[in-house]
Amino acid sequence: MAEFKKSGEAVADATPRTTGVDKVDAATETAAVAAVEKPAGRGEPILQVRNLVKHFPLTQGILFKKQVGAVKAVDGISFDLYQGETLGIVGESGCGKSTVAKLLMTLETATAGEVFFKGQDITKLSGRALKAVRRNIQMVFQDPYTSLNPRMTVGDIIGETFEIHPEVAPKGERRRKVQDLLDVVGLNPEYINRYPHQFSGGQRQRIGIARGLALNPEIIICDEPVSALDVSVQAQVINLMEKLQDEFNLSYLFIAHDLSIVRHISDRVGVMYLGKMAEIGTDEQIYDHPTHPYTQALLSAVPVPDPSAREGRERIILTGDVPSPANPPSGCRFRTRCWKAEAKCAEEVPLLAVPERFKGQDTPAAHESACHFAEEKDVVGAV
Repeated sequence: MAEFKKSGEAVADATPRTTGVDKVDAATETAAVAAVEKPAGRGEPILQVRNLVKHFPLTQGILFKKQVGAVKAVDGISFDLYQGETLGIVGESGCGKSTVAKLLMTLETATAGEVFFKGQDITKLSGRALKAVRRNIQMVFQDPYTSLNPRMTVGDIIGETFEIHPEVAPKGERRRKVQDLLDVVGLNPEYINRYPHQFSGGQRQRIGIARGLALNPEIIICDEPVSALDVSVQAQVINLMEKLQDEFNLSYLFIAHDLSIVRHISDRVGVMYLGKMAEIGTDEQIYDHPTHPYTQALLSAVPVPDPSAREGRERIILTGDVPSPANPPSGCRFRTRCWKAEAKCAEEVPLLAVPERFKGQDTPAAHESACHFAEEKDVVGAV
């Protein structure tokens, strides 16, 4: 099996640097590139997100547009992603999961907050430094068909990354590189001249994974990569991703709706609700010892195949609809649907921290939860 080795950035900056300010900028950019290219140690935080915010403006008028509000898609979330781990992100549709993925890929510009990749705030990078970051953070999209250009062959789709980053694979080696990548993801290398419509859904997602691996990144952001696939194919793709993670020492940010899949692949899990992080912890802490009411409600809705387990199960039925992100509730975002809500919940925003009642205790319930009245509740989780 071929090895995919990272090489240094070979693209020269064509802009002439003449002033003292320009020289400082060039030195800063070079230092940022060097920091980004330096390998991260196992168990170290490779990605650190701090108070990340993304508000989409709501405008009124045709000729003279005036902002009348904003859709608060992501409203101040923080988390760490460690080298070699998988962090799962779950939540209802519209809670901001995909927006977070786009912000980390710098496909969207953050309204506020910081995203540190190996100590470099990528929200402030540009030029060669940003290009180096994008080479190290790749993405696998949700729809395995629309994310592939139907007019391009598989070889052109995967090989296009080498046109943008020619230092990774010289022209004479690109075809071999693409064939090696197809072999790595379990496809016949001879399929290099086929078009996306000639593949099944699972095969197309493997092509998307091969494209994500082409530049030998350190982080792959998976935005619901198996939600459009059959159950049997989902298992094959998940097993492939776990194999590739061990082989290439990858870190995953895994976004999904299926709680059982998230538990299977993730080391830690974060639960989002209406642009905020509600709870975060290890898979055991979240699934077996949830403390946030929203997490408990999600887990209680998971179907349980064991009839004896269903008999004594408590179902938590949430009332009301999810509030609009353009006009979220004051205080706790979940209070309008929470059975524990009190006056304090409307006045104070709960911090994402270990609840006071569990601080200093050696218990799985002692993990970060954004609730004023967090407590452990026995619910039947995903198996």
